[in-house]
Amino acid sequence: MEFSKVATDMNTKIENGDQTTVDIELDNNETVTCAIIIVLTVNSKDYIVLLPLDKNGQNEDGNVWFYEFIYNGEDADPDLGYISDDDEYEAVSEAFNLYLDDVEFDEIVELPEEGLDGEEE
Repeated sequence: MEFSKVATDMNTKIENGDQTTVDIELDNNETVTCAIIIVLTVNSKDYIVLLPLDKNGQNEDGNVWFYEFIYNGEDADPDLGYISDDDEYEAVSEAFNLYLDDVEFDEIVELPEEGLDGEEE
């Protein structure tokens, strides 16, 4: 999997804990805080993968959101663009699935330390 320089720089910030969440304002004026999972490069464009969090900072359903990641230079905040093209969305989704195949699932989601019988070890 290849990453642009912008994606690599952003992913380094994510890994170092410098950039862990972003607030997204929805069409209904509701603001949702999202954990940033990764910035992917697909067909020479960058996309950000976000995990929407509830008021307790949790995500119960595991759904992620994909947005185009539009870099505006070092001194400006990036913009997020909607992905309206089905083929483009599918390509980003496939790239994210490949990314998940490349990393350990428990690096992304903290699993409870339970034995097979459901009791904590």
